[in-house]
This record gives sequence, C-alpha cells and structure tokens, in this order.
Amino acid sequence: MIVPPAPPPAAPGTEGAEFPLDCGPADAVVQDEAEGDLDGDRAPETVAVVHCDAGSGTPPRAVYVLTAGQDPKAPPRVVATLLDPLEQRSIDNFTVHDGVVRATLLGYSSVDIPRCCPDTEENVTWRWSGKAFLRSDPARSAGA
Repeated sequence: MIVPPAPPPAAPGTEGAEFPLDCGPADAVVQDEAEGDLDGDRAPETVAVVHCDAGSGTPPRAVYVLTAGQDPKAPPRVVATLLDPLEQRSIDNFTVHDGVVRATLLGYSSVDIPRCCPDTEENVTWRWSGKAFLRSDPARSAGA
C-alpha cells in the first residue's frame, strides 16, 4: 500500500499574535499578510504588515515574521522584525515569493513633509541568511 506524503503544515494566522508594537490605547491592526517558507524548513511562516489604528494620518508600519508554536493551540509567535515602526515607513507592493519578502517602503525626505504624503520610495527585499533576515535594496545592488 502506498502512503501519500503528509500535507505540508499550514502557515500560522495572525489571530492572537502579540506584536511588539506600542500603540498606547489604540489597537494593532494587521494591514496585510502573506505566507511562505522563508527559512527552507518546509514549514511556512507568515509575514504580517502591522500598524496602530490611529484613526487618521499614515501611522508607520512594522513588518513581522510569525511562526507556529509547538502546541497547535498556542498563538503564533513573532520571531523576527523586518521593519521597525521607528523607521517611520509605510508599505506598498508587499509580497512573499520563493522565500523572499519584497516591499516598497514609502517615507519622508525631511521632517517638513506632511505625514500624510510620503515623498520617498525604496524597493527592498528580505531574505533568510541561515542566521538572520538580511535586508537589501535591489536598486543599490544594481549600481543605480
């Protein structure tokens, strides 16, 4: 009798995750999420774009990597921060494909720029190196 291979494990959701984001009285909101096997262990991780529910303006985003715990009933754990909210960036064109996280980071060229209207753009990737996630800027790598 041929036994079919076990299906790959499901990526963790974001429900119940404790994001290391200080929102004060506001809630942390998951703006976007994508899944993929980022470290090659055949167990998919979830990458979440999170911000504080500020009600107005463009609150900075954070990007976190979540993994499932050993206990299937346990909430997912944040195992890496790819983008710290202190960088004061917004996210566009967010994807996870072939173990690589890609995004366009929107920011501000000076403190005089209104926080509603980012005026800088940086295309970046994050890739697992075996020890940590490394951030690269494809435009800089190409010599631009």
